[in-house]
Amino acid sequence: MKNVIIIAEAGVNHNGSVDIAKKLIKEAAKAGADYVKFQTFKAEKLVAKNAPKAHYQNLTTDNHESQYDMIKKLELNIEMHKELIKCCKENEIKFLSTAFDIDSANILNDLGLEFFKIPSGEITNLPFLEYIGSFGKKVILSTGMSNLGEIESALSILKNAGATEVVVLHCNTEYPTPMEDVNLLAMNTIRDAFKIDVGYSDHTNGIEIPIAAVALGARVIEKHFTLSRDMDGPDHKASLEPSELTEMVKAIRNIELALGDGIKRISGSEIKNKSIARKSIVAERDIVKGEIFTTENLEIKRPGNGLSPMMWHEIIGKPAKRNFKKDELIDL
Repeated sequence: MKNVIIIAEAGVNHNGSVDIAKKLIKEAAKAGADYVKFQTFKAEKLVAKNAPKAHYQNLTTDNHESQYDMIKKLELNIEMHKELIKCCKENEIKFLSTAFDIDSANILNDLGLEFFKIPSGEITNLPFLEYIGSFGKKVILSTGMSNLGEIESALSILKNAGATEVVVLHCNTEYPTPMEDVNLLAMNTIRDAFKIDVGYSDHTNGIEIPIAAVALGARVIEKHFTLSRDMDGPDHKASLEPSELTEMVKAIRNIELALGDGIKRISGSEIKNKSIARKSIVAERDIVKGEIFTTENLEIKRPGNGLSPMMWHEIIGKPAKRNFKKDELIDL
């Protein structure tokens, strides 16, 4: 089984500070994530100045502030990107960022990103999908707020434009996502419908849902994290803190090991217990040579290093070839 790709989503939890972003990179690397992901956008390209904020954003930021003003403070310029990529290399974790507009996609492509992540909000943005596909790279597509038909259309656009491979992430875009709205089995509906690798982008509180997603077959897990949920900003409250991110990564790696290859066999660790836990055919009482084995003078007991009870009908009715003491293993 290939390793699950774990993306630690720093997103905009840097609050516009390169120093905070670098701390996030170090925490993601320490936790064992494969990638740390940010968000690349120009506020002018992303949102109209009179666009309202989401309900959860009003709860976590100044509700007199516009979405544009909130987003503007969270931009990362090219030099910031280069600093963060350098920090990732120093901490041996891969850099990733989500582009929200074509100019930002060009920035990331020029910076050499190996694959592109498309956020849920762009799944119906045909020109953007075509542009991302034209880079001829692998794409990870989030699918919050969408249905199968919209996913099918987006996949067709990306592949026709040149995307080499697309992994689809099931997602719910409420922050935090109520458990009753997770609908985790939809991830496998997507997999079966389009015969592609799937994953899960999580916005629930806690770590159990991404762990469950791996057990169900997710190939990619994306999860927001922050230095502290007490920080100001739109996404901190629905993010993991560093110790929780570490626990999630550890649990996912354990699940990967536990899933195995699907072949039912005796494992190396349990071989030693086989003779202890299984049973053999033994003498229920002393038996003399020539006596016929019957259900009255034989019994089945541990240990299991003698004749298997599966031979019971073959033994019954045969003569003993020697004397046996009570509880002695029967042999032929």
